[in-house]
Amino acid sequence: MPVLVITGTGTEVGKTVTTAAVAAAALAAGRSVAVLKAAQTGVGPSERGDADEVVRLAGDVTAAELARFPEPLAPGTAARRAGLPPVHPHDVADAAAKLAAEHDLVLVEGAGGLLVRFDASGGTVADAAALLNAPVLLVASAGLGTLNSTELSARELDYRGIELAGVVIGSWPTTPDLASRCNVTDLSEVAAAPLLGALPEGAATLPPTDFRSTAPSWLAPRLDGTWDAEVFRVREAP
Repeated sequence: MPVLVITGTGTEVGKTVTTAAVAAAALAAGRSVAVLKAAQTGVGPSERGDADEVVRLAGDVTAAELARFPEPLAPGTAARRAGLPPVHPHDVADAAAKLAAEHDLVLVEGAGGLLVRFDASGGTVADAAALLNAPVLLVASAGLGTLNSTELSARELDYRGIELAGVVIGSWPTTPDLASRCNVTDLSEVAAAPLLGALPEGAATLPPTDFRSTAPSWLAPRLDGTWDAEVFRVREAP
């Protein structure tokens, strides 16, 4: 898969750190990687954005950002309030296709969830994935409430005919509660897609060298890792 679109079930679920982990695992497997941030919000002109964070953690990655808006809002709203041109799905698809011509893997990181609006016409990262005919990796939280948002996202992808590559738990708690432990089994069932990884809580605080060397152990072989979903279920599920 030359292009993989990474989205979340919402905000603050570990999407950027997961993108960095996927990039690090691919680099360790000898692949060239580019990361495209479709729209960065809530960050000033001179501040570090999500693409910069992926580079810090993963290493030798080509980073690109299509647009940046100062307020921490949905991209379409942030663009309108800033008086700046919005990002459209075809902009994302065109930029990803150009990067794919020069890299083995292009990771397209959305903003927020699957249907967060980029423009006044209602364009979303799902529309960009459809234009690219690219699979989507869904990053979900571990605990209570995640099953509903995961299933809604999976159903929307299925409705649009977009492949859901799988689900990654963006932050697995050091001490998981009962809901999190049950969700190890239930997430893949409600998504009708495999569980492809679980990042440990606080992964982004690791020194970059440790992050890069450990990242493959958090991800399944489809994502160039060594993580085993069944072993994880036996260990963590109640």
